[in-house]
Amino acid sequence: MSPVFPMLTVLTMFYYICLRRRARTATRGEMMNTHRTIESNSRTSPLNAEVVQYAKEVVDFSSHYGSENSMSYTMWNLAGVPNVFPSSGDFTQTAVFRTYGTWWDQCPSASLPFKRTPPNFQSQDYVELTFEQQVYPTALHVLETYHPGAVIRILACSANPYSPNPPAEVRWEILWSERPTKVNASQARQFKPCIKQINFPTNLIRLEVNSSLLDYYTELDAVVLHGVKDKPVISLKTSLIDINDIEDDAYAEKDGCGMDSLNKKFSSAVLGEGPNNGYFDKLPYELIQLILNHLTLPDLCRLAQTCKLLSQHCCDPLQYIHLNLQPYWAKLGDTSLEFLQSRCTLVQWLNLSWTGNRGFISVAGFSRFLKVCGSELVRLELSCSHFLNETCLEVISEMCPNLQALNLSSCDKLPPQAFNHIAKLCSLKRLVLYRTKVEFACLSITCKRLELFDFQIEDYDVIASMIGAKCKKLRTLDLWRCKNITENGIAELASGCPLLEELDLGWCPTLQSSTGCFTRLARQLPNLQKLFLTANRSVCDTDIDELACNCTRLQQLDILGTRMVSPASLRKLLESCKDLSLLDVSFCSQIDNRAVLELNASFPKVFIKKSFTQ
Repeated sequence: MSPVFPMLTVLTMFYYICLRRRARTATRGEMMNTHRTIESNSRTSPLNAEVVQYAKEVVDFSSHYGSENSMSYTMWNLAGVPNVFPSSGDFTQTAVFRTYGTWWDQCPSASLPFKRTPPNFQSQDYVELTFEQQVYPTALHVLETYHPGAVIRILACSANPYSPNPPAEVRWEILWSERPTKVNASQARQFKPCIKQINFPTNLIRLEVNSSLLDYYTELDAVVLHGVKDKPVISLKTSLIDINDIEDDAYAEKDGCGMDSLNKKFSSAVLGEGPNNGYFDKLPYELIQLILNHLTLPDLCRLAQTCKLLSQHCCDPLQYIHLNLQPYWAKLGDTSLEFLQSRCTLVQWLNLSWTGNRGFISVAGFSRFLKVCGSELVRLELSCSHFLNETCLEVISEMCPNLQALNLSSCDKLPPQAFNHIAKLCSLKRLVLYRTKVEFACLSITCKRLELFDFQIEDYDVIASMIGAKCKKLRTLDLWRCKNITENGIAELASGCPLLEELDLGWCPTLQSSTGCFTRLARQLPNLQKLFLTANRSVCDTDIDELACNCTRLQQLDILGTRMVSPASLRKLLESCKDLSLLDVSFCSQIDNRAVLELNASFPKVFIKKSFTQ
């Protein structure tokens, strides 16, 4: 044998060891560059032509600024070719999520965050898009027209929504992810993240967003998927680098969608006797419990497999008083709930938002879990949990007698009669029914125990009268986009709910300032801290003056779209309301950019928002 071959073997081994060492010590930025190298080295045959396609349909989303019976500012605008790109500005033909910034988290009604949430899960909203053809993705472009930078994670699904036969297994793979970052420019851009290769074709893409760092609403116009029909061939060099990155990928995955550990490592494994537990035996039980409180759920699963002592600690129900399963929506199923069941008998806060869709969680599996773990529940988050049906709400009403907070937002597949079971929840204080099909019948019984409404319903004057009569301690009321509430309903609310701190009457076109409804609100609700009168063109200087005189605790005010408010009245308001931090005067015809600059100079602590259309 030629001496050249042993030398090549030694050099290859040395190169391999160097790459392993680099993979273990590389910074996040270097690792991202490594992945970019993988992507750039993929090769396709000339016959495997690239397919470029816009989204065909929007199949699911968590929230949007628009209404259900309109196209303005709704997620449905993401389907098809761009409507306004490359223009920049605030356009009704784009997709806009419900919130931005941290303003909603600063309101009195804001819910406290769950403990033990993985630090790399920061998604607040999502939208799922389908495409005509299944492809192996090579690139994905998001056309952002206003305040870009909200997209933080992109995933692909193995299931074909247009296939007549449901798949035996549904997989989600992360194509790209990044922590929220501040984008200083508000102009339009074509966002082109470097996505990784996956080993299955897809025509279902999910965008997850975080708008907490944005100065205003982000607006998305279209999504373009590039891909090839046949699986790309990866070069030897690419494969070698990819192998060396497996260890780091696994580490990144464990706090993301890695719920396989719940299915495998949280099972009832029999541990051998082994030696004693060293110094752990000498630590107080409570101290070990306190230390374990800082672990994420998958890490707790792994630690349970090390020794009997730590297994006992990791399986203690006190570790699961707050259980946030939303970060693991992509893999959480009936098996996971079954393994967690015996450990969650004391759970008080449970977050199952976004989970269980596409058959991951069955009605039977959810019901079994709640029958064992529901007795102590105080807070239950089920936003966008489309597996829910009437049976599930019946089980909640029977198994959760202590429930005080229930979030069913965007559970739009629940039939109207299902909400009648909510009447049995006698301790309920907070109920979120945004984008549901709730009807008046069930609320006529339960509303006297609610602190938050956010729903779509027909006769709002009747609802307002009922709330005013039975909810004397109501603090928060969200009537965003209710189409038919009048000054009569407002009068009932103002007189019946004097403790109101938050009131959202945005996009309520039937309210007219000339009837005195806004003046009545200002005079009878002195505790108001948040008032949204978005898109009500009749709001005038008289209403602003009344707020300045009577609602001095005001912190957030949205009067977007009014034509009758002057800079002088706003100055008076800012002088009277010392705690005011957010003022939205977008599309207020009398408030031009010069007026905004002058007010900003006089009141630098107030964020005065004014959007534009190019």
